[in-house]
Amino acid sequence: MGREARLSDRIQPGVRVLFVGINPGLRSAQMGHHFAGPSNRFWKLLHESRLVTEPLTYKEDIRLPEWGLGLTNIVGRPSRGIDSLSPQKYRGGMAALTRKVRRYRPRIVALLGITIYRIMYGAERDLPARIPLGPTGSDIAGVPIFLLPNPSGRNAHYGYGEMLAAFRALQLLAGQSTVSDL
Repeated sequence: MGREARLSDRIQPGVRVLFVGINPGLRSAQMGHHFAGPSNRFWKLLHESRLVTEPLTYKEDIRLPEWGLGLTNIVGRPSRGIDSLSPQKYRGGMAALTRKVRRYRPRIVALLGITIYRIMYGAERDLPARIPLGPTGSDIAGVPIFLLPNPSGRNAHYGYGEMLAAFRALQLLAGQSTVSDL
């Protein structure tokens, strides 16, 4: 196959929360927008948690900076699922993520998936089978990490109510100010 499509980060100065996904799905890469899968709940969770003040779709991912939000991925290569990604790919993405965090200095790094956290910190810590969502006590370049469930429709480990509760906890921690208020 030819060269794979890659999604651009959606990060601007003034970012309060930097969401970090595992990697783009094939549909997202094809559409050129983050979380474009029809069963992905990211956009609904953002609105229902009040991290954004109006309903958005994947086509409006470029607007996230209006609310002080940004998006990036650990691994840039799109795939059908995470099974094709090696732990080395995740670890390789950490250096780039650390540079982005140092450059943009978000208040919070929100990891979208237990898998990311487990791969990043599992070797260093004795992590429980079910890692609690929310603040982790870990950081990237001095910025605290907040753990969210992966919003993919393939994630059967968390129900929508649990996901929404985690996104609402993030919203409370991040505050309600917009970029224009900062």
